[in-house]
Amino acid sequence: MRTLARRSRGAGPLALVAALLGLLLLLAPAASAAGGLDDVSATLKQGKVYVDPAMTSRFSQSQADALTEKIKKADKPIFIAVLPDAAPYNTQTKTIFPDLRTKVGVDGVYAVWLGTLFDARADQGALAKGMPQRIAGAAYRSHQGDIDATLNDFVDQAAPQTKGQGVNHSTSIAWVVIPVVLVALAGAGVFLLFRRAKKRKEEQARAELEQVSRVVDEDITAFGEELDRLDFNPGAADADDAQRTDYTHALDSYEKSKRLMAEAKRPEDVKPVTEAIEDGRFALATLSARRDKRPLPERRPPCFMDPRHGPSVKDVDWAPAGGSARSVPVCQADADRVAAGLDPAVRTVETEHGPQPYWNAGPAYAPYAGGYYSSFGGGLLPALLVGTMLGSMMSTPAYAAPMMDGGHHGYQDQHEGGDYTGADFNGSDFGGFGDGGGGGGGDFGGGDW
Repeated sequence: MRTLARRSRGAGPLALVAALLGLLLLLAPAASAAGGLDDVSATLKQGKVYVDPAMTSRFSQSQADALTEKIKKADKPIFIAVLPDAAPYNTQTKTIFPDLRTKVGVDGVYAVWLGTLFDARADQGALAKGMPQRIAGAAYRSHQGDIDATLNDFVDQAAPQTKGQGVNHSTSIAWVVIPVVLVALAGAGVFLLFRRAKKRKEEQARAELEQVSRVVDEDITAFGEELDRLDFNPGAADADDAQRTDYTHALDSYEKSKRLMAEAKRPEDVKPVTEAIEDGRFALATLSARRDKRPLPERRPPCFMDPRHGPSVKDVDWAPAGGSARSVPVCQADADRVAAGLDPAVRTVETEHGPQPYWNAGPAYAPYAGGYYSSFGGGLLPALLVGTMLGSMMSTPAYAAPMMDGGHHGYQDQHEGGDYTGADFNGSDFGGFGDGGGGGGGDFGGGDW
């Protein structure tokens, strides 16, 4: 009887495991039978390169396995599918990228070889707008239809520039355990996933605020030094009410910028700080003109090269190294440098890649730059920054959208590559196959820089 009892007690867990395995076996055929993008997305969620059976003669499973291993070692959210130019894929070329992104549900880089064409799209939290198409086009044109060489070239170029972590980041057996976890602990798993993503974004925001805070503090200090050098006495006999008003306005802006910077909790909180500095510097320029009996200055944007130079005095045509010319507002000193064929005094900031112009220093500087130019129309700064990291982000509808609904609102709601967001993503990042000068080696019409 004791032996029988022991067997009865031991049969419980075994029966549970058997029931779970049976359920998974019942589910597996249904998923497989769905076919099309359901099969593709199921494979991509496991961090594997998908190859449709009709394409194995051109791109073997062993080649797909080797590419999967390369992506796994890079630990980046890069998803690749190799599909035939046949139904159901060639009937949905306009929606294949947004549909794949929705079904996989992970912020990342998505590349598709379709028949004889190759194209790619990405969330901007993983790769800047336009970059996946340019990388795909360069890889495609370099290898004359060789799928294996093209895809490896694409991954080699995209991986170092892609942000975030791959789907198999934490453990090599994660996708063996996940099916059981989804059956037994679905609710807890989703909660932990979102909590982890939230924590990671909060940590990133703190790090980026610390980075941009040093630059903003330098700007506040420079503004304070300008106030000291002014040597203006409101009680002097030659001071009038207009001058005193300008001086008070500048002082108030200085104090406001210090207070707002001390209260900043996120990178986007620096935008009103630089707004206050810009407003205060214009008040100083107006006061200086009144004291010197000169015409009052026109309200113009800050010097593009370095906002610390104060309000600009004119627009000049200027081209960065390797970029196209554009008209930019500059101070008189920078205008003279450009006219003489010299480099302007560009504001650089420290990054992990060494000193960079503020417009190429990362998304944390979008609010910094945006505050300086917020009084001059929402389209000015993106036009000045076309082709740059900040320009790509600011030109999107997501950046310009008012912060009043539950959608994407620019920097503060931008997910990082590798985050699970389901169908919550910016649809403008995922056009149809070949849209916007798309893949297949066509004219990509890329950015200037």
